[in-house]
Amino acid sequence: MVTELGHFALILALFVALIQTIVPLVGAHKRWPGWMAVAEPAANAQFLLVAFSFAALTHAFVTSDFTLRLVVENSHSLKPMLYKVTGVWGNHEGSMLLWILILALFGASAAWFGGALPPALRARVLAVQGGIGLAFMAFLLFTSNPFLRMAMPPLDGRDLNPLLQDPGLAFHPPFLYLGYVGLSMAFSFAVAALIEGRVDAAWGRWVRPWTLAAWIFLTIGIALGSWWAYYELGWGGFWFWDPVENASFMPWLIAAALLHSAIVVEKRESLKSWTILLAIVAFGFSLIGAFITRSGIITSVHAFATDPERGVFLLAITALFMGGALTLFAARAEVLSSKGVFAMLSRESLLVLNNILLAVAAFVVFVGTIWPLVSELLFDRKLSVGEPFFNLAFTPFFVALGAALPIGAMMPWKRAKAGRVLRKLVPAAVLAIAVLALVYALQTGRSALGPVGLMLATWLVVGALTDLWARKGNSPLSRLLRLQRSDYGRVIAHAGLGVTIAGIAGLLAWQSEDIRVMQEGESLTLAGYDITLQSVERVQGPNYISTTGQVLLSKNGQDIATLTPEKRFYPVARMPTTEAGIDNGFLRDVYVVIGDPQDGGGWAFRSYVKPLANWIWGGAILMALGGAFSLSDRRYRVAAGARKTNLQGVPAE
Repeated sequence: MVTELGHFALILALFVALIQTIVPLVGAHKRWPGWMAVAEPAANAQFLLVAFSFAALTHAFVTSDFTLRLVVENSHSLKPMLYKVTGVWGNHEGSMLLWILILALFGASAAWFGGALPPALRARVLAVQGGIGLAFMAFLLFTSNPFLRMAMPPLDGRDLNPLLQDPGLAFHPPFLYLGYVGLSMAFSFAVAALIEGRVDAAWGRWVRPWTLAAWIFLTIGIALGSWWAYYELGWGGFWFWDPVENASFMPWLIAAALLHSAIVVEKRESLKSWTILLAIVAFGFSLIGAFITRSGIITSVHAFATDPERGVFLLAITALFMGGALTLFAARAEVLSSKGVFAMLSRESLLVLNNILLAVAAFVVFVGTIWPLVSELLFDRKLSVGEPFFNLAFTPFFVALGAALPIGAMMPWKRAKAGRVLRKLVPAAVLAIAVLALVYALQTGRSALGPVGLMLATWLVVGALTDLWARKGNSPLSRLLRLQRSDYGRVIAHAGLGVTIAGIAGLLAWQSEDIRVMQEGESLTLAGYDITLQSVERVQGPNYISTTGQVLLSKNGQDIATLTPEKRFYPVARMPTTEAGIDNGFLRDVYVVIGDPQDGGGWAFRSYVKPLANWIWGGAILMALGGAFSLSDRRYRVAAGARKTNLQGVPAE
């Protein structure tokens, strides 16, 4: 009965979304307050109905209701409760319902916290958001209904994909979707502003918190996915340039550009066209990501579905919203003229450079991701675009971005004198060059990746701290405590990027690796560490059988840790997984993996020493923390007063 109610709630939410899309738009066009006011209760009702539907599906998974097809295909009665719950979104249908729930949540949040918006703009934003929800609910109900029953229910289910039965990946999709779907708010604000015919400083202030929240969640989601791949897949890497990894990375890059561009709109009422276009493209890349993971055009461990019919529906949704928004963008070009002017050397110019580098970097990733598909369709040739291409094509743009960030952050608005800014950054530059020289002198026979990476990281971190110190000026030290939270947020986020770059450079440049067959009791030495495979035993898990190694890690005769790498086998799903044994440290990880037994005796065994590995995710945490500091700034927690609420905007002709 609960399942049927959940299905009915989802259908009802579809009709509510239809009302939310049409009535407020008509009301805003005709200036009818009553019709515009429909948007808020409709957004609330849509969220409550979708939340009930999601709760009903969760109830079916928790209670192991094997009359539901989705539960049969993605759960099992012996599965731990955590994975019964996360199994709700560990599949195409359930994950799409989570997508719609988050979409409805953002729409309802705009109704809850949008009281300072002009009524016409608020109505149009909620209408566009309702239209996106309408499209995805239609997609779910007509092509991917999660509430289908089984004619003859089995006694038990087929279990969840074992790769997804992990805490890291359990929370990865919700955070990723909060980022993906959160960008729909920037899209809705952009389309609403184009319909209204007005983009100004107040609009820039309103759109930034939504974009910033989405970027924070996307940062956390990408970091969780990278961390999961590092310790769960057993290959020892943190990023593979997999198409689905790229599908989340592209909107992250564009969202970062959008954040910087919206600052210029807010402060100087410039770059309006840039900002609107970036808001459209950022959500467009989120839609492309949904298409990539659910259409079947690629094969990936991250992909949810392989149904071309669903892909066609998603492609139609992408074409509808992207095509419609870009057409409207072209039609409204005259309202996007900028008021502010600025010199070639100014903060505005450096932010333009920042946006160009981020946009081109995203385009490089996009080309590398879709080129194998284009090659197969147009030239009937199967090509593989792998890590070497992305490293070679992407890295120069990101290095240039890192070099420009500290300078741009300290540039004055409108017009600047380069000498004054660069003098303040001399200590940061000297320290960065000193780090380069020191690291280069210490390493022998290695590439320049490590020294250059650490130099760039030092430049970013010390440059960010210099930016913070410069804001104190000649005032007492206590002035630092009175700075706006957005200032601290910017410094922390830029420093976090530097920490992540240091981690990537250190791991790629100085990793040590050993692959061999090891017998029980045998030892090896790697990068000064002694690694001993003490024993291997068979362990019965709740829904898997594990081959678990006991590995002693020591150095200079002192025991450091006992690691327990595992090779698991899930009988129901008939799939193996790898659980690495990792001794985490501030400056390095020791990483061991046990493989299959060998014909001549012994076990396949891989071991790595990974310098600065945890700095990669530590930097991501700092970036998200910096975003949270900025989001908590008082300017985004009070009403934006740059435009009076009685302004209705310019109705579309």
